[in-house]
Amino acid sequence: MTILSTRPVPVPDSATEIGEVEQSPATATGYAPSWLRPVVVERLMAVVDAALIVFSGIGCAVGYHIATAGTLGKADVYAAASVLVAINFILLTSVQHGYRLKAITDLARTFRMTLTTWTGLFGALLAIAFTMKVSDEFSRGTTISFYLVGLSVLLAWKIAAARWTAHGLRTGAFANGRAIMIAEFGLATSSNAVDDLGQHGYRLMRVMEIPAKELASPLLLSSQAPRFEELITYARENRIEHVFLLMNWSRQHAIDSILDALKILPVPVHLVPDANTARFLRYPLEGTGNTFTAELRRAPLSWKERALKRALDLVGASFALLVFAPVMLVTAILIKLTSKGPVFFRQTRHGFGGRAFKIFKFRTMRVLEDGPTIVQAQKNDPRVTPIGKWLRKTSIDELPQLLNVLKGDMSLVGPRPHAAAHNTEYEQIIGNYAFRHHVKPGITGWAQVNGYRGETRTLELMQKRVEHDLWYINNWSLGLDIKIVVKTALLSFSQATAY
Repeated sequence: MTILSTRPVPVPDSATEIGEVEQSPATATGYAPSWLRPVVVERLMAVVDAALIVFSGIGCAVGYHIATAGTLGKADVYAAASVLVAINFILLTSVQHGYRLKAITDLARTFRMTLTTWTGLFGALLAIAFTMKVSDEFSRGTTISFYLVGLSVLLAWKIAAARWTAHGLRTGAFANGRAIMIAEFGLATSSNAVDDLGQHGYRLMRVMEIPAKELASPLLLSSQAPRFEELITYARENRIEHVFLLMNWSRQHAIDSILDALKILPVPVHLVPDANTARFLRYPLEGTGNTFTAELRRAPLSWKERALKRALDLVGASFALLVFAPVMLVTAILIKLTSKGPVFFRQTRHGFGGRAFKIFKFRTMRVLEDGPTIVQAQKNDPRVTPIGKWLRKTSIDELPQLLNVLKGDMSLVGPRPHAAAHNTEYEQIIGNYAFRHHVKPGITGWAQVNGYRGETRTLELMQKRVEHDLWYINNWSLGLDIKIVVKTALLSFSQATAY
């Protein structure tokens, strides 16, 4: 027996009918031919990948040699190499479950998988060719063009395949796996399981509903025997391939009894999670010894993602310090000449995991507040110095935080760290506020480039900022970080929400 996860929906107030509901012939309209099953689609995707790789390899070899030498070159050698690359790419993608329908529609994951697999495969094959001393058989121009053209063609195909597959799943085009469902009365209509199955390759031919009081009875098999016999006969005559059970998981006796009644049918039986269980099964399942657990909360970034983000921080912060060194020097001189006090302002903030650190900023005020009570800067704030007003508006006062990035306290992109006093206050009144500490704080962030920068005059504004911060954490990617950095640079001189 396997488990199929579905999303729970609210249960209606009442139901009016008990018994079997057979799908009418009208429900079959709109379905693709019977051969268009998910497994066939997955194999077709692999075949297209292989064909594109082989054609790209041969095309690049022939095109490059004709353009440079006026001859076809060793077309047979490049054809064999292209086939080898295609076979290995298909195998590696299959191992990563890259041809499953759900994986195909996840374009971001598909892009990452294609890029890493294609690059790793080329690196490995080149290393083998060098070790076996056959690298002289392949020209560098052809190899580089094959890598670039092949990758571009594959990515373009993945976009088209994702759109076509997503459309097919929505319309039930792959719903050709004939199935029946045994459900607790009312759940089949109140759950979206029927629609979900139709979108993922299963075509429900009949739904048998059993009243709750019957499921709770120890005499379930005897009281429902005629209905089970009729259902088994129907399954044989209509070549049913799957059986789904949709009922509360606490009904252990009923589930075991139904399995016993269906043991004569040589088909898989799937247990659909009830509403209470489904919300936990949406989380990743992790093996912990002999027990599987649902990981209800995990680190937002894996160690590989953290390493990649840290590399971007080190490279970006170092480059930014070189570029902005003259600006920072002039700023320091202006601060010293126009007001009394230090050039830098240090204040306690909370970073990754809620750990405290000292943030660096150019001093823009006549005060150096860092206590249990801190008043946010407001419009026309008398505490702000003349040069400080301009520094805050252009975000130049934030440049010293590049030092915090190099130290590892901060990242270039992430939720903006608030003063410790404000942190303590908002943690008490905004439920998800503490999740902001699941990544390092940033010099800029998703909330800031979406207009939630500067003073938060109302609780609603802070809640919006937190919502954007949590969205960033849950959707992090290297591309998103780069996008935020670019948008920050474009907006830094046009926004007027920082006082």
